[in-house]
Amino acid sequence: MKNSNLLMFFVSLWLLSCQQPADTAIEKNKATYNDLVELYQEWRDFEKPPLFQEAPDYRKSSIEKRWPEFKALQTKLASMDTTAWSIPEQVDYHIVWAEMNGYQFNNNILKPWQRDPAFYKVIWMERSDVPAHEGPTNHGTVEVWTYQFPLKGAQRESFLRGIQSIPSFNEQAKANLTGNAKDLWIAGIRDIKTQSQDLISLKALIGISTDSELVEAIDGAIASTNKLAIWLEEESNSKTGPSGIGKENYTWYQQNVHLVPLTWDDEVMLLKRELARAWSMLKLEEHRNRNLPELSAANSPEAYDAMAERSAKSLLDFLANQEIVTVKDYFEPALRAHLGTFIPEEKRNFFTIGEHYDARPLYSHFYHWFELARMDNEPHSSEIRRSPLLYNIFDSRNEGTATAVEEIFMDAGLYDDDPRVREIVLIMIAQRAARGLGSLYAHANEMSMEEAGGIHSEFTPRGWMKTEKELLLFEQHLYLRQPGYGTSYITGKYLLESALADYARLKEDKFKLKDFFDQMNSIGSIPISLGHWEMTGIKDQVLSITKNP
Repeated sequence: MKNSNLLMFFVSLWLLSCQQPADTAIEKNKATYNDLVELYQEWRDFEKPPLFQEAPDYRKSSIEKRWPEFKALQTKLASMDTTAWSIPEQVDYHIVWAEMNGYQFNNNILKPWQRDPAFYKVIWMERSDVPAHEGPTNHGTVEVWTYQFPLKGAQRESFLRGIQSIPSFNEQAKANLTGNAKDLWIAGIRDIKTQSQDLISLKALIGISTDSELVEAIDGAIASTNKLAIWLEEESNSKTGPSGIGKENYTWYQQNVHLVPLTWDDEVMLLKRELARAWSMLKLEEHRNRNLPELSAANSPEAYDAMAERSAKSLLDFLANQEIVTVKDYFEPALRAHLGTFIPEEKRNFFTIGEHYDARPLYSHFYHWFELARMDNEPHSSEIRRSPLLYNIFDSRNEGTATAVEEIFMDAGLYDDDPRVREIVLIMIAQRAARGLGSLYAHANEMSMEEAGGIHSEFTPRGWMKTEKELLLFEQHLYLRQPGYGTSYITGKYLLESALADYARLKEDKFKLKDFFDQMNSIGSIPISLGHWEMTGIKDQVLSITKNP
């Protein structure tokens, strides 16, 4: 008991030291915005680890050696006097501040290279629907979706180097993975086994089978990945510890890294409220619609394609004709690339169940792809906002917006032609609240990942989370790996609605929904608390985090 109390004492001291912004006791110096941009470039160069045997180096000795250099960068940032800067410039300062806090937290608490076997996944076959991959990701990934096959020239050399680095990286993983997080360890084995299957699939890509050097490298990576999976399974029986980071760490991380002005307790209350609201509204919708025909799901590829076409056209026309947002030329191709295909009923998961009835609720969430297309076609003028923010700091903005617009578009009239579709939207909101609530209890170490999945499954309406278990495993594993991601759909939705409310109040009679979304889009994929500040001039949420007047 004494040892436990002593540990809690030191944890409390560490949290206290972190709760004030890094610049509270540091002498301020005059600095320009250009100084910040230069520091940002220096910071981003530093954030990429050096190589060890051609793979990113996450060895304890290397991380410790680099720590003083990080602290010097953090101190340099903290010394900048930003009081005379414009709001957008101050927003960029807070982005860099949050990223550096993320590095600090990863080093001190999260330690994915030590606790999280899935961190060592290198092969990524598809682009994420948010600015970067969901969850902690190493710096040596091979983004297969970015390559043109057959490979030629520099692309071939880059691809080959990435594949050749995998055996070395897997050996490093065995030395680095000393953590005792049971759920993270066991669930991570699945990711490593999946990598082996992805490596096998590479051989079917155009030009690979006739390139003996590439085939040899892939075979070596497959053998090494299989050995890592076996080693992880052998070690799994010895893993007995919790995987959550605890309530206090969770709150600090949300506030100081993801700039979400909520505590763990706040999020529990918010998600409980949203879960209750979604369920009650669903039942009211069902009551109102009780005399309308039931929705019928597409039952053939032809029926699905016709429904998907109607859904895409309906959504795009609605956004343009009802002046919801400026529909750019790249919106339609971005959406059409993700219309989906027919899936037999017995193989559908939560999202594809609803999609086969009417795809508009899911396509509304695909606002994601509009945002990625914007990043590709209209890069932000600020270098600090042009690239994906590190450590999934974008989650409240991207996942929160994609979730919020499902209901905003519904309330603005998207389903006036078929009110039954409103029920799908409310089922989706309930699912997001239930899975996020489970993730909160898992991070508090009040539930195992499996028990958190039970909330996720049992509190999703109509049993739609009980049909296909892979999605349940994927989502709860991700949310345990990345604190706050599981709740970001609902917390981000709440923060967007808060920003919309203040924006509308300030505009009053001149308010236009299109202006709000256009301005939010132009600000970029940054935390909504910062976007709120930039759009309205209201800094309360940021001040509640930084305590910095």
